[in-house]
Amino acid sequence: MAKQYGPTDIKASAIELIGNTPMVALDRIWPGPGRILAKCEFMNPGGSIKDRAALGMISGALANEQLKPNGPIVEMTGGNTGAGLAVIAAVMGHPLTLTTSAGYSPQRAVMMRALGAKLLLAPQVEGVPGKVSWQDACEALRLAESVCKEQGAFYVDQCNNTDNTRAHVETTGPEIWRQTGGRVGAFVAHVGSAGAYTGVSRYLKSQSPDVKCFVGEPAGAEAVKGLPVTKPVHMLQGSGYGNVPPLFSYDTMDGTVSVTDEEAVKYKDLLARTEGLYVGYTSAANVAAAVKLLESGQVPTDAWVVTLLNDTGLKYPE
Repeated sequence: MAKQYGPTDIKASAIELIGNTPMVALDRIWPGPGRILAKCEFMNPGGSIKDRAALGMISGALANEQLKPNGPIVEMTGGNTGAGLAVIAAVMGHPLTLTTSAGYSPQRAVMMRALGAKLLLAPQVEGVPGKVSWQDACEALRLAESVCKEQGAFYVDQCNNTDNTRAHVETTGPEIWRQTGGRVGAFVAHVGSAGAYTGVSRYLKSQSPDVKCFVGEPAGAEAVKGLPVTKPVHMLQGSGYGNVPPLFSYDTMDGTVSVTDEEAVKYKDLLARTEGLYVGYTSAANVAAAVKLLESGQVPTDAWVVTLLNDTGLKYPE
């Protein structure tokens, strides 16, 4: 008699681990009124929300034949998109070259190299280690463009690639809506490339025009708000470069919330010690922004405010 087995749930590769991350209530940090709910994006295989964009952009490039099977890929990254691309490149067999500023955390560099990516460091010209400015990022961008030309590679171009936004319209936004049963009062997140913020906000507003969406910005680098940049160098790596990202759209925004370095450090510690969640500084700044939003009266006192825990704290030095 043939042996009978039960149903299985086995993923074919790490790529199938991307997305469908859980949502957690931060009731210890914010006991109410209202509620702060956080999407656990650090649980993606590359350790951050950027895995979603990486998959969306590579899938899009293959579909429109900008990228050939096993063809070379080049990108400039702060580290998280690079790690996501490295996961996908390892599984799909694409040679991957990444450029990054020497000022980004060395932990991210270790991960990208371990996943098989060739990593080139651009020198800092304005910031200091752990605090990367827009000028520093531009040095890494110029290096990526040069390498891409030499190799004839597909340049991902996350800051201008609309498949970045599409990935969040098609995955992150619908997951948030489903997990909350449609009870989203507000959404708040800092912007880097702006793919996640714009994609999630666009989807949530398509489901209900009553959802209020807010951009978090580092204090002193509030370009989206329209203020002059007085602090181009801050702790929120991959966010708040002091310019309005090309993928950002003002029709998705109802307001902004400013967060200081000190507030980011405070909430990074609170998340670890009261919620058991060890996340990065921008994730902590997202939670700080959600708290400030509920305290400000800009949303109803009983609102469910959703934000993103972008990446794991293991990607940062202490």
